[in-house]
Amino acid sequence: MNTTKSSVFTATGADFDSSVIEASHDRVVLVDFWAEWCGPCKALAPVLEEVAEARADSLKVVKVDVDTEQRLAQNHGVRALPTLVIFHQGQAAGQLVGLQSADSILEAVDRVASA
Repeated sequence: MNTTKSSVFTATGADFDSSVIEASHDRVVLVDFWAEWCGPCKALAPVLEEVAEARADSLKVVKVDVDTEQRLAQNHGVRALPTLVIFHQGQAAGQLVGLQSADSILEAVDRVASA
């Protein structure tokens, strides 16, 4: 594991409302629904770090482990992994499914932010 501080946060059912819903009133929040056993999820992790660093001033990136937070995954319509849900102004405002490039993630975030 690298020794630099991660720009990606973790959320659970206990703190999802404050970490994601409330935070999305101040800036866009990108939630990665993932699992430890998911190969594409692991491949996406460094891409999410890159995205988080590229937009540190305007974007919060949060990871939710679907194995420990099954209810959160169900509540947000997660049917495949990885699923990225973009929250803005307290609402889910966009979704990307599958392994994504940093550019495609940033484009989707920018679309939501400017809507």
